[in-house]
Amino acid sequence: MARKTTNRRSPYSKAKPKKSIFSKGVRFIMYAVLLLIFLGTIYHYRAGLAYYLGFKSGKVLEEDEVDKHLSDVRNIKVLENHKGKVIGIDVSEFQGEVDWDDVEILEEKYPVQFVFIRATAGNDRVDKQFKRNWEGAKENKIMRGAYHYYRPNENSIKQANLFIKTVKLQKGDLPPVLDIEKLPKNQSLDSLKKGLKRWLTKVEAHYQVRPIIYTGESYYGDFLKEEFGEYLFWIANYNFYREKIEDDWLFWQFTEKASLPGVEHRVDVNIYNGDLEQLQFITVE
Repeated sequence: MARKTTNRRSPYSKAKPKKSIFSKGVRFIMYAVLLLIFLGTIYHYRAGLAYYLGFKSGKVLEEDEVDKHLSDVRNIKVLENHKGKVIGIDVSEFQGEVDWDDVEILEEKYPVQFVFIRATAGNDRVDKQFKRNWEGAKENKIMRGAYHYYRPNENSIKQANLFIKTVKLQKGDLPPVLDIEKLPKNQSLDSLKKGLKRWLTKVEAHYQVRPIIYTGESYYGDFLKEEFGEYLFWIANYNFYREKIEDDWLFWQFTEKASLPGVEHRVDVNIYNGDLEQLQFITVE
């Protein structure tokens, strides 16, 4: 008698999954949320987009110009959020030869009222454009300040001496600035902090004004905020989602990619956490 056979599915064969209504619904919701986020971002930055695409300014931009300026869309939003605050820039030899006669208005609307200029770096480096920038800012009545790029693995007193030898502050200039961005390679954090304090103490004794410390937001929070609480800070943070200055920041460097007449290369832009009268109050007497 012939035995009945049945078709059995191989254990290695896979059943074709059936898409449920539930999974389709979840996918639809995910796509909808992403679309809303995208549209929300466009709406949030509509003023900047309108400006750079020429809807506000009447300019017809070429495609490469659009690409160049789209990174500044956030800058427009940040500037709009800080009406009444003072706007400034910082420069070094990396900006090339600045035409100070043309450095006046940012984004056709915001006057540049102060500039920090790199003077020195480490214990032996004077910025190639410092003298030219220092004199150019003064001649064009832009409030100026000088900063030193600190190298953690070099002698702090020699670095302070180089800055003092290079920078002659005058009445109306901004306080000196110590720029610290790197962690040491061959020394402890305690040793780094001692070096920073030696630089700050020597420079303050010479100019009779307390220096400002420039650093990134993470560096500030992780290494400097507690032990250097008596100093005022200039903080760098270019995060796309940060649009307001913190109350405990004296200055905020919110972008390194701004376009400005008179400056060939992209330039850093800063916001002072106060009005012009308050900024003038902290200058050298």
